[in-house]
Amino acid sequence: MATTGTDDTTTDRTLYVRYREGAETDLRDALAALDRGETPDPHFEVVYDDPADVHRVTRPKNLELLRAIVQHEPASIRETARLVDRDVRQVHDNLSELASLHLIDLVDEGQAKRPAVWYDAIELDLPLAAPEVQSDQAQA
Repeated sequence: MATTGTDDTTTDRTLYVRYREGAETDLRDALAALDRGETPDPHFEVVYDDPADVHRVTRPKNLELLRAIVQHEPASIRETARLVDRDVRQVHDNLSELASLHLIDLVDEGQAKRPAVWYDAIELDLPLAAPEVQSDQAQA
């Protein structure tokens, strides 16, 4: 799994979740802009090699938590649990899973941990053909 991204304050920040292949063109464009001394547009991307990871991202309970974090910016895991009306332990487990998937940060705030995200939308790219099939078709 690989991640790329920069910190940005723009209002439209999309996280691209991809299966198997990242957007190499976007990465090359960003590196070329840096070489020219320019500031590239931010690009947030997570690439998973295991389809089970993509499934974990799209579970309804995880999506509910991500929405609550983006919309309400809770100060703690306990507050997040209240927002979604769920048990704190279950929410903690789900947030830990999201952190392991690199979808959230759990920021230490004194005795509490605050869930934080750096994006406000997720775009999922899930190719259905195997990479070998796609390159064979491109040559035909």
